[in-house]
Amino acid sequence: MEVGLLKPPSRRRGLRRGWRRERMGAFEMNIMIAGGSGFLGQALTKSFLADGHQVFILTRSSRTLHGAQAVQWDAKTTAGWGHLVNEMDVMIHLAGKTLASWPWTAATKRAFHDSRIFPGLALAQSIQQATHRPGIFVQASGINHYGLSGSLADESTPPAGDFLARLAVKWEDATKSIEELGVRRVVIRSAVVLAKNGGLLFMMALPIKLFAGGPLGSGKQAMPWIHIHDWVGGVRHLIENENARGAYNLIAPTPTSNAEFNRILANVIHRPYWFPTPAFLLRTLLGEMSVLILEGRFAQPKRLTESGYRYQFPGPHEALVDLLG
Repeated sequence: MEVGLLKPPSRRRGLRRGWRRERMGAFEMNIMIAGGSGFLGQALTKSFLADGHQVFILTRSSRTLHGAQAVQWDAKTTAGWGHLVNEMDVMIHLAGKTLASWPWTAATKRAFHDSRIFPGLALAQSIQQATHRPGIFVQASGINHYGLSGSLADESTPPAGDFLARLAVKWEDATKSIEELGVRRVVIRSAVVLAKNGGLLFMMALPIKLFAGGPLGSGKQAMPWIHIHDWVGGVRHLIENENARGAYNLIAPTPTSNAEFNRILANVIHRPYWFPTPAFLLRTLLGEMSVLILEGRFAQPKRLTESGYRYQFPGPHEALVDLLG
């Protein structure tokens, strides 16, 4: 899929009256991103800015990408920024403390919850109070919505009952109320996003670079992943597709086990692929956080592919060659 200037999502009666500017036959939009200072938010922001869109980053710091506008907020209320929603065409909720935060204490798990739910509730409130509402709202979530084991999952698979699945459900539900206002809402259940800068790929590759690589535990568990280009492309595809609403899995279409992924990774960076790292050792070192690498359920992007999105990096080999080769 080629990502260019987006066509404006259609407006329902009573929502926005029109779009900001039209330049060379393409539309420019005002886009607000909560969590835009993270590596996913930055990648998305760069893509939007490159196409001439105006990007507003809700942040608690004053630093943001050149060309984007930082908007101060407390991630809990609409104070000081809620009025800006009247000028927005697209709103995106990516806010949330990274799950790669060790150790998983009770306080850390509470931070996972609060950093996702409170911003979502504030964003939903801002839309409820707006005179002119955005045409589309994009809600982040995780592929762990479906749990850590089981058969191949798709968007119709019900949520599991473990901690990560319950967290994903609450994250999504925080903004569900805006659908009743006629706003088109898309939920993106993302896998691990692979990128050269940012994300987990550097940490994943480090043991292999140090000649200590191999499968983690049994290696049979799923390794859900997606290339950063396809993550950005998938989000923009769903914004542009006027029929897109509800949940979409943002995951590569090739099911990949941990052992297979690490074997390909070792091959790409020209390192040996040795013996597995015992599961008990990882559980001892990482505690409950070890479920992120020792467990995993295979899932497929059924609705995204059916909507017409074409992956640039459908398999792990071409993705890792692009990022590390």
